[in-house]
Amino acid sequence: MFVHFITAITPNDSAKERTEIIQSFRQLNLKKHEMFVKQDEVCRYFCYIENGILQHAVDVEGDEKTTYIALKNTVTSSLYSFLHQTPSRKSIKALTDCVLWVIDLEHFIKLKANSNTFSQLYYGILEKQICLIDEYRIDLLTLTPEERYKKLLVSEPQLLQEVPLHYLAAFLGISSRHMSRIRKTIK
Repeated sequence: MFVHFITAITPNDSAKERTEIIQSFRQLNLKKHEMFVKQDEVCRYFCYIENGILQHAVDVEGDEKTTYIALKNTVTSSLYSFLHQTPSRKSIKALTDCVLWVIDLEHFIKLKANSNTFSQLYYGILEKQICLIDEYRIDLLTLTPEERYKKLLVSEPQLLQEVPLHYLAAFLGISSRHMSRIRKTIK
């Protein structure tokens, strides 16, 4: 799937550059609950999620707060930590067994400098993520919890089967109790 992802995003680019990109990544398997990065440690990789779900969370006075849920066929990282090699302000944990394709900073920098295809790919990914984050933040401010749940039902229905309720509730900005009430009224 990783090869298909790169090929689909770069269909008009040279096979040589695609091969260089693909060979710069390596497969990393995480078991359920295994950490991709721990809060206060440096994030070593930028990754493509071939299979599985990763939870981004912060520890606030001993309470885990979900900030993002990364799904298969997307990319993720604790980007600031990765790029600047500083301690991460968040943890990223596997909610399911995961198959990831990871690249370390050395190869990442080399590809950005030497591969126009990779630079365009990275730019496109960042642009898409910024738009998604912007939509998410606006939804938190403008939609009711019920509307956010309905939107999730339409846009990501598999999440309801794959992600435990308390993680989804946190992601939607509501309590687990409120989420249970919403699920009973909205099918």
